[in-house]
Amino acid sequence: MVKRSLRRLLLIGLLLPAMAVHAEDPPLVRATNAVRVLKEIMQAPDKAIPQDLLRDAKAIAVIPDRIKAGFIFGGSRGEGLISVKSADGTWSNPSFITMTGGSVGFQAGVSSTDVVLVFRTQRGVDSIVRGKFTLGADASAAAGPVGRTASASTDAQMKAEIYSYSRTRGLFAGVALDGSVLRIDYDANAAVYGAGVTPRRIFEGGVSNVPGPVVDFRDRLEEYTSR
Repeated sequence: MVKRSLRRLLLIGLLLPAMAVHAEDPPLVRATNAVRVLKEIMQAPDKAIPQDLLRDAKAIAVIPDRIKAGFIFGGSRGEGLISVKSADGTWSNPSFITMTGGSVGFQAGVSSTDVVLVFRTQRGVDSIVRGKFTLGADASAAAGPVGRTASASTDAQMKAEIYSYSRTRGLFAGVALDGSVLRIDYDANAAVYGAGVTPRRIFEGGVSNVPGPVVDFRDRLEEYTSR
């Protein structure tokens, strides 16, 4: 019993620094990593997000290097960006977001996962604009189909309002996104766009002097959804 407790304390001591370091990524580093994730996913045509899903998406979120850690009780945190599709079909400048969650069950270890969320309805977009969104509660979510088209999706999948995609490095069991919470990262937005800038203002094109890595994220979405 004592040995198990010591092992648990040791593991927690190893996990917390890993999550803390991840939480210190500057906003522009997050943007650069999000662009990397988009490139790497789309470079594998037969295992990529289907083009028709991307083309019809209402919003797309990318959370690179989401850290999940646990020993019986688990937690996760990731930081990324989300862009929404404008009325004219172009992609907005992205808002910075965080993604957090918890879990209970048999689990031990640390994993780093790149997450992509494809929003298929306006409801999820409206929720995140208000500052907070919970997967599975504010909108239904399902693992997304992969390949050149979404035609192979099951009926259950096609009813989902959000498709989730992930790529995990490291060993971890029981990964799930239902219950994960997306929040607007107001501090990161202020650092990039200026104090007091709201998500709605960002999405509606009310910001200027946008840094290159952030523009690159928006441009990559334009490229991948126009094919």
